[in-house]
Amino acid sequence: MNNSILYDVIVTIVNKGHSERVVDVSKKAGAEGGTILNGRGTGIHEQAKLFSITIEPEKEIILTLIDRKKTDKVLQAIMVEAELEKPGKGIAFVLEVERTIGICHLMENYSQEQSEE
Repeated sequence: MNNSILYDVIVTIVNKGHSERVVDVSKKAGAEGGTILNGRGTGIHEQAKLFSITIEPEKEIILTLIDRKKTDKVLQAIMVEAELEKPGKGIAFVLEVERTIGICHLMENYSQEQSEE
């Protein structure tokens, strides 16, 4: 379990239907992929009314485990592609990961990269 790579997880929350764009741009920027979860927004920008009934739009949450060296590049790509600088488009934030298990393929890739240097 000794892991020499430091990881972050980028959490991106977007409107339903936009998660594939986030995953695609993340991969182009260096991520291995992502996990998409379904959610429901409850913020002030999320509530709309239809026939006087409050509707809370569905959201998609993308979890991207990323080598900390690549975090800024991937986060910037997500911000641009998902237009997160515009109100109501979504948010993204980064959390430091303390420990990881079950990512043997990433460790193998890291070992290969280190031996090539």
